[in-house]
Amino acid sequence: MALFDFLKRKSAKSRHSGGPATISPKASLGGKERLVKRTEKVLVEKKVEKKEAVVKTPAAKAKNIKFSYEAIRKPHISEKASYLAEKDQYIFEVLSNYNKNEIKNAVEGLYKVDVLSVNMIKIPAKKRRLGKTEGFRKAYKKAIVKIKNGQKIEII
Repeated sequence: MALFDFLKRKSAKSRHSGGPATISPKASLGGKERLVKRTEKVLVEKKVEKKEAVVKTPAAKAKNIKFSYEAIRKPHISEKASYLAEKDQYIFEVLSNYNKNEIKNAVEGLYKVDVLSVNMIKIPAKKRRLGKTEGFRKAYKKAIVKIKNGQKIEII
């Protein structure tokens, strides 16, 4: 591909040389050693720069906790939920693809409380009728979140 050599910025000697067989072994060895040393120096310098940039403080680690707003759909309000709220337990409807740890992080992030435990309940789809038309009510997932004594979540 001699036409595209100008893009690679090769020197005139390398284009016209017959390849590595025409270069003497001493020159090729010396050239390789020099290249290796140069690349090693560059790699060592890059590693040193990366290590210096990675240093983090403990405060930065604490602030790096991520949570998702979309994990919690809405608070589930019912008679049983109001009784459980007196015992520092709150019920939320959550998306079905989130696990307990993600729900815990989401509640702690949104409501600024300490979560002790999370229990999950799958509510199955139920058959419903409207006249002649049959269908199903959607299935969903509930999370019962227990928080630390003395803390409160204002839902209503």
